[in-house]
Amino acid sequence: MLKGSCCCGAVRFLVSSAPTMMGTCHCSRCRKVGASTFVFVKRSSFELISGADSITTFTPEAPYKYNRCFCSQCGTALGEVTSTADSFPVAANCIDGALTITNLFHEFVKEKPSWYDICDSAQQFPEHPHQ
Repeated sequence: MLKGSCCCGAVRFLVSSAPTMMGTCHCSRCRKVGASTFVFVKRSSFELISGADSITTFTPEAPYKYNRCFCSQCGTALGEVTSTADSFPVAANCIDGALTITNLFHEFVKEKPSWYDICDSAQQFPEHPHQ
């Protein structure tokens, strides 16, 4: 069981099974919202414990496909915690405990800033992995 929360604790959630994968996005949007590494969780294992009324959602324009949720109290980027998809990304920085999963991929590498060096051997994609 993993616990997760925003910085101020208004939004809290539980994940009852291990995330299926971890990925890092280098698109300008993810960098600007302050969350680039995500763990993907199954909807059936995700439970929002508190703070539903504190979640604000930003809907992107193409080619970006994931909405981004934030705590309206402290601004913490949460990932897509209001998604109804079977699997969705949660910002890894919101997990309160240790993760036993490692980074599987880097996406939108074509938008990666020159000052950032990728220092692992995870697979790299110019945009979303399916492209």
